Amino acid sequence: MGVKIRTFFLYVSISVISFISIYHIILPAASISPDQLPAFNPQLYIPNLIINEHQPSYHDHNDTHPQTFNSIQINHADAHIIQFKSPASYNIPLQIEGTTVNSQFHDVKSVSEANDTRNDSISAFMNTDSSISEANVVRNDSISVFMKPDSSITSAESISEANDSISVLMRTDSSIAIVNVSVLFPSWEALVIVSSEIVRDEDRNDSSLFCLFDTNEISPARFSGTMSFPDRKTFICQLPKRVLRRLPFRQPVLTSSPKQLIRHNPLLSPAPELLRWNFIVYDVIETENDVVLFAKGINNRQGMNRSPAEFKCLFGEDTVNGVITSVTSSMQEVFRCQRPDLTAFSQHTVKVSIHILQTNQVVPSVAYYTRQHKIATRGTKSLLCACTMVYNVAKFLKEWVVYHSKIGVDKFILYDNGSDDDFGKVVELLKSKGYDVETRFWLWPKTQEAGFSHAVLVAKTTCRWMMFIDVDEFVYSPSWASSKPSKSLLQSLLPPNPYGQLIIRCYEFGPSNQKTHPLTGVTQGYNCRKQIENRHKSIVSPDAVHESLVNMIHHFKLKDGYKSKKVNLGTAVVNHYKFQAWTEFKAKFRRRVSAYVVDWTRSVNMKSNDRAPGLGYLAVEPKGWEQRFCEVYDNRLKDLARKWFGVHNRRTGNLMVWQNV
Repeated sequence: MGVKIRTFFLYVSISVISFISIYHIILPAASISPDQLPAFNPQLYIPNLIINEHQPSYHDHNDTHPQTFNSIQINHADAHIIQFKSPASYNIPLQIEGTTVNSQFHDVKSVSEANDTRNDSISAFMNTDSSISEANVVRNDSISVFMKPDSSITSAESISEANDSISVLMRTDSSIAIVNVSVLFPSWEALVIVSSEIVRDEDRNDSSLFCLFDTNEISPARFSGTMSFPDRKTFICQLPKRVLRRLPFRQPVLTSSPKQLIRHNPLLSPAPELLRWNFIVYDVIETENDVVLFAKGINNRQGMNRSPAEFKCLFGEDTVNGVITSVTSSMQEVFRCQRPDLTAFSQHTVKVSIHILQTNQVVPSVAYYTRQHKIATRGTKSLLCACTMVYNVAKFLKEWVVYHSKIGVDKFILYDNGSDDDFGKVVELLKSKGYDVETRFWLWPKTQEAGFSHAVLVAKTTCRWMMFIDVDEFVYSPSWASSKPSKSLLQSLLPPNPYGQLIIRCYEFGPSNQKTHPLTGVTQGYNCRKQIENRHKSIVSPDAVHESLVNMIHHFKLKDGYKSKKVNLGTAVVNHYKFQAWTEFKAKFRRRVSAYVVDWTRSVNMKSNDRAPGLGYLAVEPKGWEQRFCEVYDNRLKDLARKWFGVHNRRTGNLMVWQNV
């Protein structure tokens, strides 16, 4: 009994002591008057800052405020203005969309008083129900960002002052600000997408910009190309090793200073996670009747496509304020949507995505719908176009273009999958020589089927027939042995109605004892092949392709009423120089371009026809590679090409025409 009494008093004593402690903690705060409480500091995330290090053009020596990194202050004289004080040694130009602010900041009817602002701050003016009439910002080291979430900005003009910063011009009369966003790519790379209005042309040099990660590590930012509609610059950065050890992977900052560090500030929200390349809406195009979206991560298995009824197309940032339309087709990575009524939107550019109904999930998107992004029309169609997806094919391109242009191809359409060799220079050289070569920036990994669907959709107004072959494939007919090169050679093979597709089988050539790339070209260097043909390639009429745009890379599904025609090996064949010298062939281990083909570096599906027989999943040259896949010596195209394109020079000897292009 005594033990129980002592235990009871012990509990009571502990309770009394705890109450007194809590009372003394609460009492000081409770005694402070409301006007003495510090102003509320809203959370703010600034996506993908571009930090430019320089000396400010003007500094107020009477300014007694501490120069902290990105500190956030409330201007009590005007509660509508949030100032972001930057350090005196840095100018932080930026572009903001979707800023989270306290709802008390509203009703700004004019910010014309911002003219001639002379400070080192960044001001953000928030408005939810009225317009900003005009704002001119001059002679300072700041950027003013005018946000209007719920209504339009009638006009906003930002005049860049005298500094070396990368300027930001927020315009709403013809476009909207695009969120700077980063996507995690295979091989642990970050694709950084930045508004073209932020990055200057000189900043596209490989040595001028860097990616700064949340571990305070940097990696060089390599310019990759420009995404269209709207124009956005893209950069590739390798993820540092320490970043790979920290989850989640967060989006980097783009900076011009390799010495810049990220300073921790509790008022700044952490950067968002990197988007994933395998679950994203990455492109959109408008036709006369609908809007076509291209998305990864929904129909993941070949031949298994989810019902269109499972999705909606979303035009806008969210399902509450956006416009939703029905999905009419869901095949592979192609989704066709009903056209939206965007009269409620003041902007001409709207983010577009896919809403998955079952999980109430919106697929992340970097695609923007614009009413101007329609398929261009052209008066005269090319009879025959050749289309392919390329990566680092500069050394092969001239031979492929020169050969096929002489036998019937009028136009070449190349989907560039992120080349970093001299591909662009070779294209410009060919164009200067009169060849019709068009390139399209198509950076997305493992999207060959979608790229070909996109090509057919766009080419309806420019090409009557499209030939889908790679740059290591050459169409040839044994019947051409006594002919001269002529446009009619290929074009005479095109079938009449009701045929909408021509199927041509392939011969696969081996290394033919070559140890390096033959200088005279693949048609001259590789002459030994496998005996039995394998696979096929196609020439298709865009008008005959099924509305779903579904394809198996080598051929397309056709509309009802159209047929495919297979030609025999004596009429036409594709010489596929597939197994080249090991120095060239090992590049195939980098990544397979098809969405449904396993990369060779993975130890699965080892018996796939896409793989080289006898090779494992490591890019290690097997013994006797030069003699492999050699069953039949076939010199027919080699001899014909030498007769057509061979030139003799006393000083340099025998050359091919494409060597002099």
